[in-house]
Amino acid sequence: MVFLGKLISWALVILGTLRVAMGIFVAQMFSEPQAYAAATARYFGSRTSGEAIDQGFIMIAVGVGIGLLARIAGNSAKPPARN
Repeated sequence: MVFLGKLISWALVILGTLRVAMGIFVAQMFSEPQAYAAATARYFGSRTSGEAIDQGFIMIAVGVGIGLLARIAGNSAKPPARN
């Protein structure tokens, strides 16, 4: 279960980072309103690139949270060392 949590965590962080990067790219590259609206609808499914960037940051935060929980679960699942 810990491995699955780590995998989900990394996937969320990577996908969130890609979403933020794509949101910034679309915001900078498409200056015409019609092209901007078409690009955001095509690549994000949202109205603005700002919404996509916000969603990306939320994905990153959730991924970090799940990663911390997986790390805590991994540390508590190990038996204590005997001396």
